[in-house]
Amino acid sequence: MKTHQSVSSQRRKSRKAHFSAPSSIRRKIMSSHLSKDLRTKYEVRSIPVRKGDTVKIMRGTNKGREGKVQAVYRKKWAQIPIHPSNCVITTLKIDKDRKAILEKKKRVAKQKNKHREGAGLD
Repeated sequence: MKTHQSVSSQRRKSRKAHFSAPSSIRRKIMSSHLSKDLRTKYEVRSIPVRKGDTVKIMRGTNKGREGKVQAVYRKKWAQIPIHPSNCVITTLKIDKDRKAILEKKKRVAKQKNKHREGAGLD
């Protein structure tokens, strides 16, 4: 069922948009969920994967393996072909920019919850 007027629900067009997406949008596509303890600490559900993060693989033949991200290729997708949606970030490499992103996402999430409570949707 089509939910958004300007976005196509055709598989063919969705795949084309996904694989021909610019680098700025690919960054968002290549995000991964945070582990439960990181989720409670930062109050954020997911964040784009970066070099230096530690991830645990949740699906596929390498399920259960944990390791540090060596490289993230937005153009080639991955050095070892593991999609970020099949991983969980266990430790973040925090720097000034990453901290700002986490704060912004936390602020936006709180704002959404405030609007939701005010409208009586909960």
